[in-house]
Amino acid sequence: MKVKRIVVDISTQNIDAAKQFYQVIFGLDLLMDHGWIKTYGSNENQNIQISFATEGGSGTPVPDLSIEVDDIDEVLKRMRDCGISIEYGPVDEPWGVRRFFVRDPFNKLVNILAHI
Repeated sequence: MKVKRIVVDISTQNIDAAKQFYQVIFGLDLLMDHGWIKTYGSNENQNIQISFATEGGSGTPVPDLSIEVDDIDEVLKRMRDCGISIEYGPVDEPWGVRRFFVRDPFNKLVNILAHI
C-alpha cells in the first residue's frame, strides 16, 4: 500500500476567501468546485510529507502549513502587493531555507519557503 495523496482541509464559512491567497498569489489551479468545497492544487508530481514539531524553528511557533516555492522573492512581492502582513522574516535559516510566515484568510499560520 502507498499513500497517493494527502489533502489539507480547512473549515470555513467563506470558501471564496481562499481564491486570492491560494489561486492568485500562489498560482494554484481550482481543481474541484462543488459549491460547499473548493480544492486548489497542481497536477505536478509532489512529495508527500507530514511534519510534527514542538516549534517552528528559530523559536517561532509551529506553522499550520508550509508551502515550498521556486521564487520566494516573487511570492513575497505578491503578499506585500495584496497587503498581507509578514509575521516573520524573510530570513535565511541555518538549515538551508529562506522563509517567511504569513496568515492566510482563515488565520492559519503559513510558512513560505525556498531552499537556498
